Amino acid sequence: SLMLAKAKEEWDQELIDKQSEKERYLSERVTPLHTSGLSLSQLQDLCRELHAKVEIVDEERYDIEAKCNHNTREIKDLKLKVLDLRGKFKRPPLRRVRVSADAMLRALLGSKHKVSMDLRANLKSVKKEDTEKERPVEVGDWRKNVEAMSGMEGRKKMFDAAKSPTGQ
Repeated sequence: SLMLAKAKEEWDQELIDKQSEKERYLSERVTPLHTSGLSLSQLQDLCRELHAKVEIVDEERYDIEAKCNHNTREIKDLKLKVLDLRGKFKRPPLRRVRVSADAMLRALLGSKHKVSMDLRANLKSVKKEDTEKERPVEVGDWRKNVEAMSGMEGRKKMFDAAKSPTGQ
């Protein structure tokens, strides 16, 4: 809390110093205007003179702003170039390494690894006889089926077959 209080005091003092510096600079550069007692033509001349000064300052501000924008664009381009140059490196070709489960566990766990893992022991065995029993295969003469279904008779049979289960 003491540091915060000290920082606040210094910040307030800095603001006061900036304000006093600004007032001193403006008093040196800008002369106070005395418009009382001037005729209309003298006021118009004064306005023209002030307008010319404003134009000059505005042109300088525009030039400085253009230079600043140009510099920021150039800085962005240079940063992109640096990133591109830093990012270009050749990756070495990676080789596939085949490691057994035991060797992998030994590498990960170190000396703690004592149990041998046999991954194939946990696999489910499928017998060939079971798969053959599951799907009965009807082998017939495909030409008879095509001849029976061809023409209007075949379509009628298909229509009757489709209609009969729903009609009952």
